[in-house]
Amino acid sequence: PTYSAYTEAKYGDVKNVYPFGLDPVWHVSENELLFFNSFKMKLSVILGITQMFAGTLLKGVNSIFFGETIDFFFEFLPMVAFSASLFLYMIVLIIMKWSIDWNSRMMSATCFEVNGNGWGDENYNNDWVDCGAEECTPWGFDCSNNADAGLESKCPLGFGGSGNGCQPPNLITTLINIALKPGNVEEPLYKGQDNVQMILLAVAGISVPILLLAKPLILSSRQSQEKAESIKDENDGEDHGEDGFGEIIIHQAIETIEFVLGMVSNTASYLRLWALSLAHSELATVFWEKAMLSTLKVNWIAAFFGFGIFAGVTCGVLLMMDVLECFLHALRLHWVEFQNKFYAADGVRFAPYSFKQTIKDTQS
Repeated sequence: PTYSAYTEAKYGDVKNVYPFGLDPVWHVSENELLFFNSFKMKLSVILGITQMFAGTLLKGVNSIFFGETIDFFFEFLPMVAFSASLFLYMIVLIIMKWSIDWNSRMMSATCFEVNGNGWGDENYNNDWVDCGAEECTPWGFDCSNNADAGLESKCPLGFGGSGNGCQPPNLITTLINIALKPGNVEEPLYKGQDNVQMILLAVAGISVPILLLAKPLILSSRQSQEKAESIKDENDGEDHGEDGFGEIIIHQAIETIEFVLGMVSNTASYLRLWALSLAHSELATVFWEKAMLSTLKVNWIAAFFGFGIFAGVTCGVLLMMDVLECFLHALRLHWVEFQNKFYAADGVRFAPYSFKQTIKDTQS
């Protein structure tokens, strides 16, 4: 019964949708590579930003554990605000684009002949409305008397932009325009997206000077108070204070630049996951087509040797060399992109136990 239910389901039926994973039919489709490239690129970005944000949260946990109040309020919180307002928002847009039924949205801005071909299609999620003219959109817009109307007039959503919400956006362009064209969203996903992105950009912009200046100013103020209370030579004290503040501001500037620019470069670095997956799948396809499919068409002897070649290159290239390559890249992502968000390497230097050194210390 389950098998017949799946085979008899109509196009677009929920029974045709895989609950998890990708439908194998993509492997025989014409746009296989285009679809998998887009999917794997977005998935690698989601994994990368999630891991980097988790590393930033660990920085906050370290600040609480060591009682570093200044670091928590003026480093950790601005970092969270910056990464959430731009990069976590990127994940939200990706998931929103995946979850929206674009067939229904685009159909709502398409003109159909009333009771003609395509009228009443089940892919449109709402009720079909007859506008009283020869051609109407599914929601009742008169296309016959408004032949020059654009997509912004035919779309009922009213989200703004060129498509008014009925056209799937290019997310890369949308994210770039957050900084280059604030408040301008060509293809919005939801109503009020332009205002939301303006607020997020303002949050990101405010967090950077806080991250850069707040901690050095507070530490400088504390040093000035300590010098005023201590009994020191006035000139020596001033020189020491200037050097201390200079070191603090330089260190904080380096950390700010590294974090802000690092979020962009590290996100791009996670695209290596997409490249590795693409290379792995394409190599597997080439080995299968050249070593197996081509020999199966000849005779069983050719297929016998073809399978030997296929098994050999699969074990040698895909299961050994490619797995080692993936391990090294994953190790690099953990060490550089993930750990640099919280690991400072400023702890106690490791000193292995030594009987000789212990005897010297007791004798001295």
